[in-house]
Amino acid sequence: MNYSENGEQYHIGLREGDVGKYVLLPGDPKRCEKIAGYFDEPRLVADRREFTTYTGYLNGEKVSVTSTGIGGASAAIALEELVKVGADTFIRVGTCGGIDLNIKGGDIVIASGAIRMEGTSREYAPIEFPAVADIDIVNALAQAAKNLGYNSYTGVVQCKDSFYGQHDPERMPVNYELQNKWEAWKRLGCLASEMESAALFVVSSFLRVKTGSVFLTVANQEREKLGFDNPVVHDTDSAIKTAIEALKILIENNRK
Repeated sequence: MNYSENGEQYHIGLREGDVGKYVLLPGDPKRCEKIAGYFDEPRLVADRREFTTYTGYLNGEKVSVTSTGIGGASAAIALEELVKVGADTFIRVGTCGGIDLNIKGGDIVIASGAIRMEGTSREYAPIEFPAVADIDIVNALAQAAKNLGYNSYTGVVQCKDSFYGQHDPERMPVNYELQNKWEAWKRLGCLASEMESAALFVVSSFLRVKTGSVFLTVANQEREKLGFDNPVVHDTDSAIKTAIEALKILIENNRK
């Protein structure tokens, strides 16, 4: 079934030509204007539901930013429809909560892969299939964070559907499962928790496009439990700048 009218995608309200091949993917629609401020000649091209899109230029290349809302389900819809209108390289720009004790609020986390503790990716691939970021994007993000002098970590993140299941697991009827798995993630060296990357990585594998993720760490609940210093940071500018710098690296590398 064709979920477009006159070439306009049903959910995101975009047509071919509205976006560049490179797209940044924040969750929050209100973050799009801030990100577009780093583009040359940015313009608002669509604003529908949780999906807000600006398009502009970066180093002479047409680029875009589209918000995805919260969670894997809406992120997968955005990705599917963006691919249909011509995009093929994506960087999620978001926030996360630290799990590894080394990670503090304000640190940058770059996902090399994601734990599929969410529902959307299961409707695309068997659970045995890994959710893995594109290696070129991972390397570009790591180089970008280094160039900018940010304290950054690269590794596996955990993705879930329930924000409050993470932050208040004892209250949940399935607390036994949530708490036991959380302990497993800690022992396995999982860096942080967020909500969209597992779905984005699996859908990208299926659609044969490239996706990576970079996050601002807001805080670390494990550090808080142990009474460690636990700064709380909400300004996402460092993650945004890392993604912008990474896009410049990718654009330059692709031109070569």
